Amino acid sequence: MKKLAVMAAVLAALSTHAQAFDVAAKYQQSCSVCHANAVAGAPKSFDKAAWEPRLTKGMATLVSSVTNGLNAMPPRGLCMDCTADQYQQLINYMAAPK
Repeated sequence: MKKLAVMAAVLAALSTHAQAFDVAAKYQQSCSVCHANAVAGAPKSFDKAAWEPRLTKGMATLVSSVTNGLNAMPPRGLCMDCTADQYQQLINYMAAPK
């Protein structure tokens, strides 16, 4: 019985790890297409000055803009499976200087 409990705990831990959101990978997959080179007015990734005026609007406004689309960005950007929390992580990732 102990072996079964240990195995279940290990599988649960592996499952949680596999489902963790990889913000860098999702950025590369979905956001970098436009944000890496500031295409069509998108704020350039990792450019603090480009993001500052947007961040002053508040995270709720930014997440709403991504969800609903804004200017050339289509609704949900290019991340159709992202949650609001994941959009927030992506915004914070892109807004932070490297």
